Amino acid sequence: MANKTVGIFVGSLRKDSFNKKIANYLVSITPEGYTFKIIEIGQLAFYNQDFDDEGTAPENYATFREEVKALDTVLFVTPEYNRSVPAVLKNAIDVASRPYGKSVWDKKPGAVISSSIGGIGGFGANHHLRQSLVFVNVPTMAQPEMYCGNVADSFDKEGKLTNKETEKFFKGFLEAYVKWVETFVK
Repeated sequence: MANKTVGIFVGSLRKDSFNKKIANYLVSITPEGYTFKIIEIGQLAFYNQDFDDEGTAPENYATFREEVKALDTVLFVTPEYNRSVPAVLKNAIDVASRPYGKSVWDKKPGAVISSSIGGIGGFGANHHLRQSLVFVNVPTMAQPEMYCGNVADSFDKEGKLTNKETEKFFKGFLEAYVKWVETFVK
């Protein structure tokens, strides 16, 4: 069986982002038969259809689209900004969904992890992101949902996950994710 490649898209650009810490933790516990890789999105110019229409798209659009196209499955790790997803994450979804009719997201199974320093764990961002994923035809795992509330209490200053309950939750989530992905990608 060949490894399945999972692209992890982190919705925060902060160098000390809790979401990057989550993504790095997931990479550190990558399940057997999988390759987890964090896909950079901060370098992408804001999507403008004129770029595609006029053949002037930034070179990194093509590179990013090819990188997404090569993935077997996708995983989004996002903070909540004003009850929605950060612009950088929405932009990455838009760039890879265009030009019209050439979306590279199509039929890639995915999942969403949201986090916040507050108690509701990015609930608004999680569900708002799911709306966009439905439209670009990313079948998104429904259960278990993954909201990481009070995320600041889960990691130390070096980025190591220290909360045993959160660790158990992430491991259970990944186990369910792998089982779910196996129903799509053989």
